[in-house]
Amino acid sequence: MTQIENIAADDNAKPPSLFWTLTEGRAIFELGWFLSLRPLMNRLPCGDGHPVLVLPGFLASDASTRPLRGVLKDLDYAPYAWGLGRNLKFDDAREAEMLALLDEIYEEHNRKISIIGWSLGGLFAREIAKARPELVRSVITLGSPISPNRNHSNARSLYDRMNGSPDVSQSKRMAQLNVPPPAPTTSIFSKTDGVVAWRGSVQHDHPDHPDTENIEVPASHFGLGVNPLVVYLIADRLAQTEGEWAPFDRDGLKGVVFRAPRPHS
Repeated sequence: MTQIENIAADDNAKPPSLFWTLTEGRAIFELGWFLSLRPLMNRLPCGDGHPVLVLPGFLASDASTRPLRGVLKDLDYAPYAWGLGRNLKFDDAREAEMLALLDEIYEEHNRKISIIGWSLGGLFAREIAKARPELVRSVITLGSPISPNRNHSNARSLYDRMNGSPDVSQSKRMAQLNVPPPAPTTSIFSKTDGVVAWRGSVQHDHPDHPDTENIEVPASHFGLGVNPLVVYLIADRLAQTEGEWAPFDRDGLKGVVFRAPRPHS
C-alpha cells in the first residue's frame, strides 16, 4: 500500500464498534491471567540493565503500569514510572516535564532509554523520542492512536473537552503523528480494541525510518499492559542488543498468535 493509499484509507477512519467498547471489561480476565502466570514471567529473556520509562494511558496513572514495571525489574531492567500523576493533557509544560525526566534518567545511567507507552502514553513516547533521539534506544507503543486522523479513537471528545481544540501549531504537529521516531519502534495493537481502532495504531513504511514494525495481539485496550502475550512481546523486543534491532520473528506458532496487519484487511 502506497503512502497515498494509506492517506485515502485514513480518511475513512472511525472508532471501534460499540460491541468491542462494551466488552472492555474482559480486561479483568487478562489481569487474572497475568497474576496466574506472573511466576513464569521471570523466565522471559532477561535484559542488560538499561533503563525503561513506562508511560500510562489517557486518564490513567502510574498505578496502571506497576505490574509491567514489576516484571521489567525482575528481568534486570531499570524501570521508571513517569511520576506526573494522571495522564490528562498534553501541552508544552507537560512535554517539558517528560523531556526533563528523560534527561534525568539518562544522566543517572549514561545509557540510552527504551520507552513504553500505553495508549495516549505511546503517542507521547514517540514525540519525546523525536525530541531527544540521542537518548532513546527503542520505543514500544500499546494500542496507541498514532494516526493524524483522530477519529480512530472514541476518547477524542473527552480529550478535547479537557484539552481544548488543537491550535494551528498543534494541528501541524498532529499531522506528523504517523512519522515514527528515529529509533526502532514497535506498535502492538489489537483488532478487538474497544477504545482505539486498530488501523489508527498501524505504522506505515517510512523511507527515513525503516526500523518499524506492527504486531497484532488478541487483547482488550484496558488489558494491554497486563496481557501475558503483550508482556512476552515486550520482553522479546527489549532483550535485543543495542544497535542490533531486528523485526519480531514470527516463525512457527508465533506467526499464528502474533500477526502482522494486512494492507487491505
